[in-house]
Amino acid sequence: MTHHPLGATLTEHGAHFSVFSRHAGKLDLCLFDKEGAERRVDMVCGHDHVWRCDVEDVRAGQRYGFRAHGDYAPGHGLWFDPSKLLVDPYALELDRPFAQDRRLAAYGVDTADIAPRAVLQHLSPIHAQPPHWKPGGLVYEVNVRALTMLHPDIPAAERGTIKALTHPAILAHFETLGVAALELMPITAWLDERHLPPLGLRNSWGYNPIALMALDPRLCPGGVRELAETVATLHSHGLGVILDLVFNHTGESDAEGGTLSMRGLDSLTYYSHPPGKPGELINDTGCGNTLACHHAPVRNLVLDSLRHFVRHAGIDGFRFDLAPILGRGPQGFTSDAMLLSDMRADPILKDRILIAEPWDIGPGGYQLGNFPPSFLEWNDRARDDIRLFWRGDNHRIGPLATALSGSSNIFSRHEGRRTRTVNFVAAHDGFTLWDLVSHAHKHNEANGEANRDGHNENYSWNNGVEGATNDATVNASRRADVMALLSTLFLSRGAIMLTAGDEFGRSQQGNNNAYAQDNPLSWIDWDSLDRNIFEHACSLSALRRRFTIFEGQEFLTDLDVSWLTAKSEPMQVADWEAHHADQLIMALQTNDRVTGRPATLAVAFNRASEAKPIRLPGGARLWKCLVGDGMTVAPRSVSLYLGPSA
Repeated sequence: MTHHPLGATLTEHGAHFSVFSRHAGKLDLCLFDKEGAERRVDMVCGHDHVWRCDVEDVRAGQRYGFRAHGDYAPGHGLWFDPSKLLVDPYALELDRPFAQDRRLAAYGVDTADIAPRAVLQHLSPIHAQPPHWKPGGLVYEVNVRALTMLHPDIPAAERGTIKALTHPAILAHFETLGVAALELMPITAWLDERHLPPLGLRNSWGYNPIALMALDPRLCPGGVRELAETVATLHSHGLGVILDLVFNHTGESDAEGGTLSMRGLDSLTYYSHPPGKPGELINDTGCGNTLACHHAPVRNLVLDSLRHFVRHAGIDGFRFDLAPILGRGPQGFTSDAMLLSDMRADPILKDRILIAEPWDIGPGGYQLGNFPPSFLEWNDRARDDIRLFWRGDNHRIGPLATALSGSSNIFSRHEGRRTRTVNFVAAHDGFTLWDLVSHAHKHNEANGEANRDGHNENYSWNNGVEGATNDATVNASRRADVMALLSTLFLSRGAIMLTAGDEFGRSQQGNNNAYAQDNPLSWIDWDSLDRNIFEHACSLSALRRRFTIFEGQEFLTDLDVSWLTAKSEPMQVADWEAHHADQLIMALQTNDRVTGRPATLAVAFNRASEAKPIRLPGGARLWKCLVGDGMTVAPRSVSLYLGPSA
């Protein structure tokens, strides 16, 4: 018999359909014509628990779904209900977005008019190129809708879509900022959390998927072909594309959630349950359920999803939300878990960029520094150490220097010799960079949860006034702080990430959990950008690309860096342990791409509220100020100097 992958595959005479279910008693393929009339075809189960059928005279564009028969006993982990139309976990395209409806969770109520239907596709593999991103390059985190919905130059019909990323005005912005790769927040099809519609709110982040391969029709109405065309255009402009994917849970949620796909096909296989308690769902995600990535069918689904995006869209890499779940089995997290190992060894995936968000809320959920060597990792320790230094907390000089150097205290574990850090100061989850220096407390009332949601501790400060103000002095202080934070980020070792809008002072009015704000609160207002902040970010980006020291991955040694006091004296133990130290000089040996020669850089940090003079080795005449104003470092700022070669 001809081997076919799971899902739907066009054949010479029609199509082959297959889906995994270990526990179903019967499965129907449901075919829908243009008028929506349904035809059911019996599927046959093989010894491998894959249900299959061949159907003649169907073509690309055919709508389909499944219905699964068996016991309905949620207390035993069985959710079989043939009244529920189920989306193929291997669906490549959907005919409509997911939408909440209480009928999705009601036993015996037909959902054929509610659930999306998968669309049969014929896709030809494209020639996958090596990743369009080099370590150290700027990763730009993008919410596609938020970035493009208010851009005045983009046609209204394209706003909020993948295609809008290729508009000349957006491409020019990427080029001016020096973006090396886009990290696209989830674009696969998702379902709003069920408490949002009654509040008049919508999920704007997409971290609540159902079908792991199908793109959300609202963002990518042209399906994977539109994504492939967009990626090809971005590649032609020197930009890599990284997809932020959610393989840790699905929008079917907890026991009160709807039955849309994997729950109805075989909950016991697709989701994690406590030993001996099949009626309970493990919730290592805080979202109601957890995908069982240690089970072979789920592991294969994840790998096939990744291969699909490389083979059919040319994607350069992936960022994994709540990534410890990918490496957690019944015995806990391990860096050599089969799924993580398979990603690294797979012929299609082994050269892709792999980025882990190395924490979740499950047992042993904080795994920063413990992923296998080819994974980069979001570094929240560096984020917090940078924030705490600029907030003015005590004993922060040492942690700042460690973060600037690539966090060897974290990534040298397990005999690591290279940093795998992705440094960032702000991300989609939390305060924007401007709000970080404008709010001492979160303000999430608009989310409808009485401000209970979102992180309570953000290591933020407000410069004397909580929230927006017309006080010019306060706003000038905030602008200086944002520029200092950007300087610290761009002048650090390893990969760096900037969230779209932070390069020109975007605010969410203190909302640090804007996942439910698909509206102007989270959309970028291009008409109100802060030109001073933006020009500063662009200048820093150009300097980062000019000097090779920042893109390196090896840990800095004494041959690369010297740590100096403001008087240009080597830092001593007492200096590192000082209760409240406001100044530090980082002297770096590097190569200058402009001159093609070795050079020395000096980065001077001053978090004091007054200007501070500094000395540099050999005297001021040997140094050129690239950022700042001479040998006096302005209050709350970072200056950068170019000196002679060593």
